[in-house]
Amino acid sequence: MTAPNTEADDVRWALEDLHESPDALREDLADADTDADAFADRYRGRIGDLSPEALADALAALESIYDRLGRAQAYAYLHWTADTNDAERGALRQSVQEKVDRIQQKLVFVETEWVAVPDDRVEMLLAHDALADYKHYLETEHRRKDHVLSEAEEKILSEKDITGKSAWTRFFDETLGAARFDLNGESLTQEQILSKLYEPDRSLRREAALSFTEGLKEHRRTLTFVFNTVLADKASTDRLRNYDHWLQRRNEANEVDDETVDILVEAVTDRYDLVARFYRLKRRLLDVDELYDYDRYAPIREADTTYAWDEARTLVLDAYDEFHPEMARAAEQFFEDNWIDAALAPGKRSGAFSHGTVPSAHPYVLLNYTGKARDVQTLAHELGHGVHQYLAREQSLFHHGTPLTTAEMASVFGEMLVFQRLMRRENDPANRLALLVAKIDDTLATVFRQVAMNRFEERIHTDRRENGELQAERYAEHWMDTQRDMFEGSVTLGDHYQHWWSYVPHFLHTPGYVYAYAFGELLVLALYARYESSESGFADQYLDLLRAGGSDWPHTLVGRMGVDLEDANFWAHGLSHIEALIDEAESLADKTTAERLARGDGAPHSS
Repeated sequence: MTAPNTEADDVRWALEDLHESPDALREDLADADTDADAFADRYRGRIGDLSPEALADALAALESIYDRLGRAQAYAYLHWTADTNDAERGALRQSVQEKVDRIQQKLVFVETEWVAVPDDRVEMLLAHDALADYKHYLETEHRRKDHVLSEAEEKILSEKDITGKSAWTRFFDETLGAARFDLNGESLTQEQILSKLYEPDRSLRREAALSFTEGLKEHRRTLTFVFNTVLADKASTDRLRNYDHWLQRRNEANEVDDETVDILVEAVTDRYDLVARFYRLKRRLLDVDELYDYDRYAPIREADTTYAWDEARTLVLDAYDEFHPEMARAAEQFFEDNWIDAALAPGKRSGAFSHGTVPSAHPYVLLNYTGKARDVQTLAHELGHGVHQYLAREQSLFHHGTPLTTAEMASVFGEMLVFQRLMRRENDPANRLALLVAKIDDTLATVFRQVAMNRFEERIHTDRRENGELQAERYAEHWMDTQRDMFEGSVTLGDHYQHWWSYVPHFLHTPGYVYAYAFGELLVLALYARYESSESGFADQYLDLLRAGGSDWPHTLVGRMGVDLEDANFWAHGLSHIEALIDEAESLADKTTAERLARGDGAPHSS
């Protein structure tokens, strides 16, 4: 079982744009530490009394310090993710994290003093032009006043996080990064073994699923302990910060209210029938009596085509260029200037991400490129993030990033551009059906599976808080219950699947994150519908939206595109687009079946 040559083995990022070396990083951190002392000497005890102009000057100085801290953290983290087995890289990441944390502790007074400023004075300050570049940041920070503790308490929480949650999530990453899974005599990484679930050979998919399960079972005790510890840590922090429930802090960080998230979740769970309907269609297309968990992502026809790295690059850049040349130019820099790490390598973190770093630098993209069609879509997804982060560099550091909800917007939109381009180029109904089914696979995973995982998180956080430490079997029970709810009997979940909750990093790194994927996907479906119906100007407006970063409330920013996130029917409208995709797939399936029967061909069969 030889891995295909994707020509991505040498696609490794260059981190010199952040720092030339670890020594240069340490020198810059020392300078930042000195500047933090000077900043504290000048401004401690004065934040609430500063004039608008003086407060703007203070924030500019603070931004300069945070920029250097961000560069250091980004370098250490990215350097480590490329090889989590390297002890020296791990030590550098830890030492940087500890140093940055201690510098930030010297600056925490800015937050604690700002939230204590009376509301009427805050309103006066925010209305001043001098603070325009910081307005939304100051506004959102002041709204957190009920959850910010004293300066001394904030310092303690920050200090203990290094040996608390941050340490446990690093341990989780390194454990799974070092894990190997045996398949037919080969020792595979997590990324490699999970890629087999997309193969046309059913027996290979089944063996891969069982092999992955065996590997997870070997680490079951460790992973269960990590989950229990991180969940307990979050519960205690939420309690200290006076949050009413486990998801409140995430919702506030996402700049959406609890009610909006509840409506989203309810809208999606109410349409689980779409999941069952699609998988019944897929069972028919695969010609199997029963669809198992390891069949979910199976291609409906022999899909052994692989895409060399340069082919993937061309596909994505052409799709971006067709939408807007500036979008393609921004994305091309990632390839030309070595901002991407795509090679498969031992110890490299699994999955994919785009790391936004800081406005004075640029984003970096990590992939584990295997050459499959879905990897092309993943490249489009992460470059969507990357272009968003790159264009938002004109914002201040405080507005550069976006809430997770709108952060997924550009990535999913990038995927949609590539998918629609591929569909327009394909005239053969059978090929169109294969593309469409693969897209619906991804869409269901992005919307329904993520909300099902939100339901799993809801249960484990509640159970952990009410009943104490959970055994692995209890996690498995919650996992299987919430997954079965989604499939409504259309997919049979084997006993092995009960262990698959334990490898999902979002549950630990960013609790509550997962619903943001559904938010972003449904938002993009609405935006793309507007794009298709617009005569001109949409692409320019869209790039302006990306440039805005997180400079305003999400509903305000996307409202400029004609989308109303506060409309109760918004989510149902997005779900109707998914239903339309399934309608089209069913129609194409009937058409291809009729054509095959007319030719006298037999029914398709999954090997």
